[in-house]
Amino acid sequence: MGKKTQRCRVRARYIKKSNQHFLQERSMKYRFIKNHERQFPIEKMCSILKISSRGYYKWKKRSFSKKALKKNKLKQKIKTLYFEFKQRYGSPRITAELQALGYRISRVTVAKYMKELGLKSKLSKKFKVTTNSKHNYLIAENVLDRDFKATRISQKWVSDITYIQTKDGFLYLTTIIDLYDRKLIGWSLINTMSADDTSLAAFRMAIKNRPIEKGLIFYSDQGVQYLQRNSPIFS
Repeated sequence: MGKKTQRCRVRARYIKKSNQHFLQERSMKYRFIKNHERQFPIEKMCSILKISSRGYYKWKKRSFSKKALKKNKLKQKIKTLYFEFKQRYGSPRITAELQALGYRISRVTVAKYMKELGLKSKLSKKFKVTTNSKHNYLIAENVLDRDFKATRISQKWVSDITYIQTKDGFLYLTTIIDLYDRKLIGWSLINTMSADDTSLAAFRMAIKNRPIEKGLIFYSDQGVQYLQRNSPIFS
């Protein structure tokens, strides 16, 4: 190898190292300016550090884009995990799943991103009891006996009460369905659990929409709302 070739290679390595050092030094200056933007004028800092303000703004825009892209990818991963676990995982479990996959992220950050995405664990909702079986009313025999087939209208009606959680509290939905055509013939939606507002209200609507036939079987659970005998409907 000739001396001239050797000198060229040494010079090339020196230039490469110098460029790397220069880039690192410039990046440090950029970060310093970014961290002190609220304290000092940007143009003044660029002048003192001998870098162009145009170059700084380009670096800042590029840095912001990379950060935003990283955040969007992470939010998409959180969304994927949320639906993968059937919307049952909150921020602690989602954080654990991400950390197991190698992500370095805190629960606080995950909770923040989930809030921005509008994701909330379904298990955070408290269970609401709608059936009160502790009563002294006479319990009717189970005539239906799980035979949910009907051959004519108003042969078999079934009813139930469920709850819907809203931001203002619970609402109670009572439904009555005719098993012949699976049609909803009576319903009530109210924020109380009284028999008059739930089962009786739905029953009144049902008999307006469909006449009662002889031998009608009315099936429900053993909740107190269906067993009060002081109503003209059940008397």
